[in-house]
Amino acid sequence: MNEVTTQPSAAPVIQALRSIGYNSQTAIADLIDNSIDAKALNISLEFSYNEGNGSIKIIDNGKGMDDKELQTAMTIGSKDPRDRRERDELGRFGMGLKTAAFSLGKRLTVVSKKDSKVSVRCWDLDHVSEKNEWLLYTSIPEDISLSFDEIQGINGTVVLIDKLDRFCGYGTKNIVKSSSFYSKVNRIQKYLELVFHVLLEREILIEINGNQLLRWNPFLEGNPRCYEGEVQYLQLNGKKVVVTPYVLPHPSTFNKKEHREAGGIKGWRDHQGFYIYREDRLVSFGDWFGLFPKDAISELVRIKVDFSNEADEEWKLDVKKSTVTIPEDIKEALAAIAKYYRQLSQEIMLYRTRASRTGEKVKGSLNTWELQSDENISNYVLNRNHPVLMHILKELDDGVKRKLNLYLKLIELGSPNNLLKTESMVKQERQTVDESQRKTIIEYAEILMNSGMDASLDQISESISLMSGFESIEIHTIKDILQKEVDASVKF
Repeated sequence: MNEVTTQPSAAPVIQALRSIGYNSQTAIADLIDNSIDAKALNISLEFSYNEGNGSIKIIDNGKGMDDKELQTAMTIGSKDPRDRRERDELGRFGMGLKTAAFSLGKRLTVVSKKDSKVSVRCWDLDHVSEKNEWLLYTSIPEDISLSFDEIQGINGTVVLIDKLDRFCGYGTKNIVKSSSFYSKVNRIQKYLELVFHVLLEREILIEINGNQLLRWNPFLEGNPRCYEGEVQYLQLNGKKVVVTPYVLPHPSTFNKKEHREAGGIKGWRDHQGFYIYREDRLVSFGDWFGLFPKDAISELVRIKVDFSNEADEEWKLDVKKSTVTIPEDIKEALAAIAKYYRQLSQEIMLYRTRASRTGEKVKGSLNTWELQSDENISNYVLNRNHPVLMHILKELDDGVKRKLNLYLKLIELGSPNNLLKTESMVKQERQTVDESQRKTIIEYAEILMNSGMDASLDQISESISLMSGFESIEIHTIKDILQKEVDASVKF
């Protein structure tokens, strides 16, 4: 078969790579991945504003690169994502250094030292676009102030990104103010303290403008009231996935400062969900992946999920290493784990108590509401064994007790949580009325009629059909029940 080689045009491809979907936080995290893969223990980031013509510099003490290795590192798509990775390796596509840098600015200069020998490469996107060729400089541009001496020791690397059009508006009419620039830097720092918190707990030191990053552990490990669930191991095509559930303490156990810090960069509600780690590096967090809604009563649940880089394909890890998809083969198992711990969070939030490690219920007899659940539905019901209610009922005759119990039942059905369950409001094709509903319908109708209210059978049936808990039952079904079972002495 006849064939020819065709090379993609440089200018449009470069522009497409700039719009791959990074934000400043994920871009900087991806650049740090390269330093960690180079076995760096000290990584220093310097953000310089310089009236909008600033730069981002990353200096590490990793193993460095020689001329050939640097040339490969600066080549677009230098790795095949299907190749086997070394244990703990964070890179995947051989794209992160270039695409992350290009999403921030138009020039990327890398100076690397290996065994005291220095190598240089530089991409200038203005030059590439002008020539429409893949032209890579092999020396430091004259207008860049960058010294080889910035690499201390015999090995290390400096990554310098300038012409920061995407990061701070360089070369445009919309240059950001200094305050906005450093606010963005502050957000990046908080993001990195979360994403790399496991590695920061070890020997790695990361600094931004001289400030050491402090790990932010989303699971509050070390807090004596934080509940760590049983570690579970799932199998995914022969690869291990480790799941560790955590349920945080009730907010009332924190002071104001502690509560704000525990809420994290997104706040309590948005930090609930799965935390997906790849090689101890957080790639996705605060997401139920469509399995559950985010609600205030489940905001104590944070579930750690660890997978190795050999499972990248199954998790559909993207180039930015910030988006994954839960594999279908383990989705059901993760949903079951999450459901259990969401239930535990609900009980802690409702009853302000500590999670039990023995599996016993956490609610107590003095709570006015209780959560009643089965496999399909959860509802809030009044605690009929509350000592105050039991004391009141003892003093009432049977007729008043019956009316009070009916009214309490209506309160349960009308609780805000039960009212907002839209699935129960939809009329069912098959009309099924359980014994509890039938009894409530009859008792409610009899009390209304005996109260002297002037209402017809149709009016009472319609009224009951609009009550919470009875929305799914057709009016004619309610009417049939009343005609057959209400005391014949009651006249409609």
